[in-house]
Amino acid sequence: MPVRKAKAVWEGGLRQGKGVMELQSQAFQGPYSYPSRFEEGEGTNPEELIAAAHAGCFSMALAASLEREGFPPKRVSTEARVHLEMVEGKPTLTRIELLTEAEVPGISPEKFLEIAEAAKEGCPVSRALAGVKEVVLTARLV
Repeated sequence: MPVRKAKAVWEGGLRQGKGVMELQSQAFQGPYSYPSRFEEGEGTNPEELIAAAHAGCFSMALAASLEREGFPPKRVSTEARVHLEMVEGKPTLTRIELLTEAEVPGISPEKFLEIAEAAKEGCPVSRALAGVKEVVLTARLV
């Protein structure tokens, strides 16, 4: 399997500095700063990119799991919310919420939730983020 890369360049000190993050594929390049990470400033931040990666990974994992179980989905949509909080004086990812909606013909809500929970546990990004104290899934059929 290929190794994926991204790059970041930071110039200056923490509060007055600024940086740019970019993906190897060049599909995304975005500025980031102290305000965009720890306040509500313009630009992106590492946590937002982690959220995008987790949402994308989980959506694919759920679609694959549903299909494997005989319930090919028409659509899976996931929003990931990454919580960054101070813990013992250090910025820490404390919680990730996965809010997913799926259109899956012929599946019961119980079976859907069972498959969604298993997909959360098996998603490579979920597994990479296992150090986050809490990954919460809210899944519903539409």
